[in-house]
Amino acid sequence: MKNLINKIKNLFSDDIGIDLGTTNTLVYVKGRGIVINEPSMVAVNNKTGQVVAVGKDAKEMLGRTPGHVRAVQPLIDGVISDFEVTEEMLSYLINKAQNGFKLLGPRVVVGIPSGITGVQTRAVRDAAMNAGARTVHIVEEPMAAAIGIGLPVHEPTGSMVIDIGGGTTDIGVISLSGIVNSRNIKIAGDRLNSDIITYIRNEFKILIGEKSAEDAKIATGSVLESDEGLESVVRGRDLITGLPREILVTDKDIREAIHHSITQLVDMTKEVLETTPPEIVSDVLQSGIYLAGGGALIRGLSVMLSDMLGGIKIVVAEDPLTAVVRGTGIMLDDIESYKESLKEHENQLSPTTK
Repeated sequence: MKNLINKIKNLFSDDIGIDLGTTNTLVYVKGRGIVINEPSMVAVNNKTGQVVAVGKDAKEMLGRTPGHVRAVQPLIDGVISDFEVTEEMLSYLINKAQNGFKLLGPRVVVGIPSGITGVQTRAVRDAAMNAGARTVHIVEEPMAAAIGIGLPVHEPTGSMVIDIGGGTTDIGVISLSGIVNSRNIKIAGDRLNSDIITYIRNEFKILIGEKSAEDAKIATGSVLESDEGLESVVRGRDLITGLPREILVTDKDIREAIHHSITQLVDMTKEVLETTPPEIVSDVLQSGIYLAGGGALIRGLSVMLSDMLGGIKIVVAEDPLTAVVRGTGIMLDDIESYKESLKEHENQLSPTTK
């Protein structure tokens, strides 16, 4: 009877999975796949309080807005910093994802960083409900990534995932549908961008923006020396003359810039392994550690991690950027089977239907 009711509800609403990231938010719709991959950015008019743009359009305004318009990242380090703006962003994304008019709000699974507080989890749930969701389920990102990668999360076998996002890196050890051990650290894509900005300012006396730093990281970033000789042009403001200037940045420059942060990431991974039960560590030694998230694409990272962790096999997930949102999509297909993997599992009516 319950399955029949759910089938009827699905005729009138969509099932949506959301990877709510600091840098990018991805949206999966059941039956259609990933339909949205946009920056977690909102442009707000300070005079009127109105939202001017969301996603890609808002990011294009970053650093280029007049005084009365500000481009806001409503999530900082994976946590909601501006509830109202997050709600506006989710409402925009949910409405854009839905295929035409639906009588009922969608059932939503949202991926969040591991280790965030109950209050922060509640803020995510409330924002999604206020944005129009009928039901909201919360899953921690390492679990969602493991499901998206296809790891045996239900079995009594240990799996380890490192999800390197924009604001945070989640390191999770998973067995029997739960997270056995995890760490959430603020060393991820945004921190590496900040490292690059600081390095270029100190070494070249040039001030560059976050977008330029990210472009340089993607084009030139590598944690190991190579024969490729990667180079990219970076433009910014000369701190001495105040005039525009461009320089050539090499992979060696980026490597030196991010070295300290990468070392901290390796140390934290070691700490997780050291505090994980031996039987599960034995499983991880056999299956390897899986990398997900945008940071998994940093050149040489998998090789460096393997070397620093005593030769453990490091596997970069297929399409690591979408691992979490694919996991939410798999969960939507059979939410009951993944009940134990959810951070909270409760059905709620949206505020408009109470």
